[in-house]
Amino acid sequence: MPANLTLETLKTAFDAGDIDTVLVVFPDMQGRLMGKRFHAGFFLDGGHKETHCCNYLLALDMEMNTVPGYRSAGWEQGYGDYVMRPDLTTLRRLPWLPGTAMVICDLLDHHTHEEVAVSPRAILKRQIARARDMGFDAMMATELEFYLFDNSYESLRGGIAGLTPSSGYNEDYHIFQTTREEDVMRAVRNHLYGAGIPVESTKGEADAGQVEVNYRYSDALDTADNHTIIKQGVKEIAWSRGKSVTFMAKYDTAKAGSAAHVHQSLWADGKPAFHDPDDAHGMSATMKHFLAGQLAGADQMMVFLAPYVNSYKRFCAGLFAPTKAVWSCDNRTAGFRVCGEGTRAVRVECRIPGADANPYLACAALLAAGLDGIDRKLDLEPEMRGDLYQAGHVQEVPRTLRDAADRLKASDLYRRAFGDDVVDHYHHAAEWEIAETDRVVTDHDLRRLLERA
Repeated sequence: MPANLTLETLKTAFDAGDIDTVLVVFPDMQGRLMGKRFHAGFFLDGGHKETHCCNYLLALDMEMNTVPGYRSAGWEQGYGDYVMRPDLTTLRRLPWLPGTAMVICDLLDHHTHEEVAVSPRAILKRQIARARDMGFDAMMATELEFYLFDNSYESLRGGIAGLTPSSGYNEDYHIFQTTREEDVMRAVRNHLYGAGIPVESTKGEADAGQVEVNYRYSDALDTADNHTIIKQGVKEIAWSRGKSVTFMAKYDTAKAGSAAHVHQSLWADGKPAFHDPDDAHGMSATMKHFLAGQLAGADQMMVFLAPYVNSYKRFCAGLFAPTKAVWSCDNRTAGFRVCGEGTRAVRVECRIPGADANPYLACAALLAAGLDGIDRKLDLEPEMRGDLYQAGHVQEVPRTLRDAADRLKASDLYRRAFGDDVVDHYHHAAEWEIAETDRVVTDHDLRRLLERA
């Protein structure tokens, strides 16, 4: 189900008075959509060819502070422009915003018109091209979890003491509980579908107010685009109804974290390249090499799967977030779960990424490691079974961003796959996140130390 507008159909809608605004956007380092609102007449009259933005937008933190130390942009270079080139295959209606369409852009260097190396969309596109050079099409899907609250964002500006989940208890697959959320979630399903995103379902997840959106698998770039639009759409739809959502990996110590599990397979000549009916698990040699590559690179890819200090608070036993970077068939305690065992739909589900991950970077990192495994014909370690939270002497998921940043900096795998500039850029982003968290006094500090220190 592709994006549902062309320049011709947009012009028809504009002439009819149905669309007057075009959001011209791109994903930033954090996976947020940045850009401009164009009058549809200007967009049709040539604005669809290109526009410009400040290059500091790929050198900011979550607070949009100008972060020193990036090579790609800084005060010493004067913070110049990038070119935003609309990818017209992504042009679509946004039914939840009146009279509005959206298009996603690629970022180009202002002088060379080459794609900006550190741009998340460009990073993923390069790995997709690498897969195609090897004879494969990369197919992916994400399962996106979040919490829905009865509070508006505006009501929380002064503090979050009254933060109230939309339901009172665990709502995993619970129909009565999720009926209470239908004002928001029905709109989410229908509006996203109307935007050309093939939504399959929504469901309650494993805690009070936790929800999941599922949509059809697609090629890796389309999946990352859809994922990003879904996050934007869910926030805007909830806000329009006086509600709020969070995609934080872990918003409450006692509650389950929110994940963005990534399902992955490779296809060749229109057929699934991961399936071998003669194998005990239905896994081809290609799939085994691919999974072996991801296991070998799991510790090095963590900055791209879990980009914030908070991300690592999700990795705890008993709440369905993995703590071990091992593989198992249909086992939700493993970091890498083989789904569809013995069928043509056999695939790898990486359960490590949180809902806070940038989907372009997460998909690119997973694909790069899998392709490396195929390149090097890595042997797949034996399957692990049982409660893997309790497994000893196996590879652990890195438990802090500091550890993950160190492993990325030293990663030969990602320096080869992404290039030094990209690795250094995102390592610097991780170091900044660590430094910002280290310097801030938290509510936890006050509760523990105000009286007792």
